[in-house]
Amino acid sequence: GPAYEDKAARRCVRAADLADPERLRQGVDALARHHNHMLEHYYGAEPVAPEPALERLLADAERLAPVLADVSARCHELRESGQRILYEGAQGTLLDIDHGTYPYVTSSSTVAGGACTGAGVGPGAIDRVLGVVKAYTTRVGAGPFPTELDDADGRLLAERGAETGATTGRARRCGWLDVPALRRAVRANGCTSLCLTKLDVLDQFETIRVCIAHSEGGAAARYEEHAGWRESTAGLARYAELPAPARAYIEAIERHLETPVDLISTGSGRDQNIARRPVFA
Repeated sequence: GPAYEDKAARRCVRAADLADPERLRQGVDALARHHNHMLEHYYGAEPVAPEPALERLLADAERLAPVLADVSARCHELRESGQRILYEGAQGTLLDIDHGTYPYVTSSSTVAGGACTGAGVGPGAIDRVLGVVKAYTTRVGAGPFPTELDDADGRLLAERGAETGATTGRARRCGWLDVPALRRAVRANGCTSLCLTKLDVLDQFETIRVCIAHSEGGAAARYEEHAGWRESTAGLARYAELPAPARAYIEAIERHLETPVDLISTGSGRDQNIARRPVFA
């Protein structure tokens, strides 16, 4: 958050500054003056010496200098030469600073359009958008969650899915798949297809519920029920090998979202995936 704030206030140190030690020193000193004023006069805290941070940055500069480039220009060169470029986003759509469940959001754009601003390419440079979604819904921290399960089913999802935050280590809240929220995400990102992950986490459920509508204000959810399959899908590599109820569940998601599920994850291994269709053909 503070780093995003410095960027928006036009006072941050940029990667290009690593190539100019004097400009880097001036930037770090200016940041130290600003934040130390806040620390001392607003929070009654001790000031922070800028020298250790500057020393770390100077050391990093030697290592990073060979990979610094004009990213926008490089992406354009690659496209002109016929190369393919894969842009990878981070965090969830509903954490987007503009389109998420504000104020329970992050500080940047997490929708697919953020790849354009981040890499410096135009929307026409994006040919396909693959949306990655779990076979159920999770959330870290506070914020609305109409399908949250505060019961044995929720605990089973968390246990089987190893649901802890990758960065913070916080336990993720778990619940049934939320189609209205997912439909919003598909539209905001312009998804051309989906990758459905952690299907195997649902293997032990006798009945699986899917939220198909929210009440006014999103306080309550309306569900449809699907039969569970009660057998292992872990590591399966062909769609035809999935139990019939698992295939029916996936195809119901496709119908609700009017978007194909092209990839299915059946485990945490890199090779534990089912490719139904070529995603980036």
